[in-house]
Amino acid sequence: MTKERQQRMEEVLSKRQKGLTVVLENVFDAHNVSAILRSCDAVGIQELFVLNTKAPRHERWGFRSSGSAYKWLTVQQFENTEACVAALRAREFVILTTHLSADAVSLYGIDFTKNVALVFGNEATGVSEELNAMADGNFIIPQVGIIKSLNVSVACAVSLYEGYRQKSAAGHYDQPQLSETEIQVVAKNWGINYENDL
Repeated sequence: MTKERQQRMEEVLSKRQKGLTVVLENVFDAHNVSAILRSCDAVGIQELFVLNTKAPRHERWGFRSSGSAYKWLTVQQFENTEACVAALRAREFVILTTHLSADAVSLYGIDFTKNVALVFGNEATGVSEELNAMADGNFIIPQVGIIKSLNVSVACAVSLYEGYRQKSAAGHYDQPQLSETEIQVVAKNWGINYENDL
């Protein structure tokens, strides 16, 4: 690995955020999943969660649509909803699902300076009733068109960039959000010869 490439990777690591994540519940289309991985990488998410209670476990991602983002992310896969939610609770995330409900808040009303996990559901049926019941709330992306829905990968990208905007304004990208130990673990997975110099 060249010195320049290692420096670039260390710079990216210093921007990684652990207070923002995505949960994909039974998202079937590998291209949608891969596009979401790319968006996660773009805004500095390191760890995301894939819950497959109806869809088969993902063994590989759509390489072209992900732009190889899968190599740089930590993807936690679950086949049990309670186990997935428990992992999120252990990390102190507020869990918000994309769901059209009477009490849903606007995307722009979410406080992304807190630990927020955004849940996106199946392309046809959305987030399950089970996961909705376990979540802390619902949110919607304001729209003025007739269809009132977005492709899941587009909805995720729009949502993540609102998170990016707020976190950037709050200075979350100005200093490392991962602990030294967390940085070392990811750096090792990336093949960086880490020597406590980030």
